[in-house]
Amino acid sequence: MHLEIDRTDIRNHRIVDSQPRALQSGDVLLSIQALALTSNNISYAHGGDFLDYWGFFPTKEGWGRLPAMGYGIVTESLNDGVPVGSRYWGFFPVGDHHVVSAQATSSGFVDVAPYREKHAMAYRGFDRVSEVAEPADDANSLLRGLFLTSFLAEDFLFENGMFGAGQIVISSASSKTSIALAHRIRARGNTHCIGLTSASNTSFVEKVNLYDEVATYDDIETLAEWSPTVFVDMAGNASVVSRIHQHFGDALMYSCSIGATHWDQGGSKSNLPGPKPTFFFAPSQLAKRGKEWGRDEVNSQINSALDKFIADSARWMNIKHSTASSVEAVYDELVTGKIAPETGHILSF
Repeated sequence: MHLEIDRTDIRNHRIVDSQPRALQSGDVLLSIQALALTSNNISYAHGGDFLDYWGFFPTKEGWGRLPAMGYGIVTESLNDGVPVGSRYWGFFPVGDHHVVSAQATSSGFVDVAPYREKHAMAYRGFDRVSEVAEPADDANSLLRGLFLTSFLAEDFLFENGMFGAGQIVISSASSKTSIALAHRIRARGNTHCIGLTSASNTSFVEKVNLYDEVATYDDIETLAEWSPTVFVDMAGNASVVSRIHQHFGDALMYSCSIGATHWDQGGSKSNLPGPKPTFFFAPSQLAKRGKEWGRDEVNSQINSALDKFIADSARWMNIKHSTASSVEAVYDELVTGKIAPETGHILSF
């Protein structure tokens, strides 16, 4: 079975009774153990055509299989480098199985199907892990992918001297991607970090205690507009983006677009004062650092920072386990923004 999303309206979805295709030489079949679902997956759905997330796992025209991060076990293999029984972490379609045209690597394997060639290696790799599930696996599935985005975004901003700003404003401050970014900014220091959130999530964001200041969306016009500022848009709410640009004007040094947690809320991003909103594509920064630092150093820095973030997340994140029968209900809660921000959903198949 697989969850499929209507590409014309991501509110609509269906479960299809899919069967694995016949394996060819080099292929492996994985039984999907567990996947994480967060608002990050809604960003994937919202950007499915723009960023070709729907191209990861092709299906019938008009529908898309939602990418999610988690663990799978190889149950059949026609690839000598990927043995049956081995376990891997990576991007999977939300469902109970996945067939990959695999090429073995030192750390696992990559998907080398022709339709995957245009996708960044960060999205195509599967890392071999312990064959026995470990206590940190759930938090790793929930946080690793979004933390990588935040780690690289902070690295990009720092590399560019925060574009001369001493203050950063992050929307959707209750989202786990925003919290990860705030965690990295706190670790680096020297930047005043403001989290923008809804009134209903204010107490949670304050509990997280990673922002120097917490403000609601109603408070945007009260923020100190003379301070050189970077804005990171995790919400995808065009009205909020417009208000930030209008409020800060020339003091807005850079406007960075990452997420789409408020994907369904309108507004215009045209003719904005200040810098043009620029989409941040994490795989590009990852590839750049890989060339400059070397893959081992990049992985070392990311893994060290991720371990600290996962340990810290125990203060504020509650992990909820659901079965495959709940997948549509969990997706509905995510796409309508009804899941409590402290909850992380793990779907077990």
